[in-house]
Amino acid sequence: MMSGEGSYFCGACGEEIVVPLDLSAGSRQTYTEDCPVCCRANVIHVEVDEDGEARVWGELEY
Repeated sequence: MMSGEGSYFCGACGEEIVVPLDLSAGSRQTYTEDCPVCCRANVIHVEVDEDGEARVWGELEY
């Protein structure tokens, strides 16, 4: 099981948010999480490439 941390920028307040990653959940993940700073919902995307590097980004949920 692989894990680690990633980060994204909140689409509402622009704050950088660090999130734990569970890479055993698959190479493509999407979930919704409230920003701990401004409480707005962000859709978080995680993609893991062939080398095991994770790319994380978020976008404001409308």
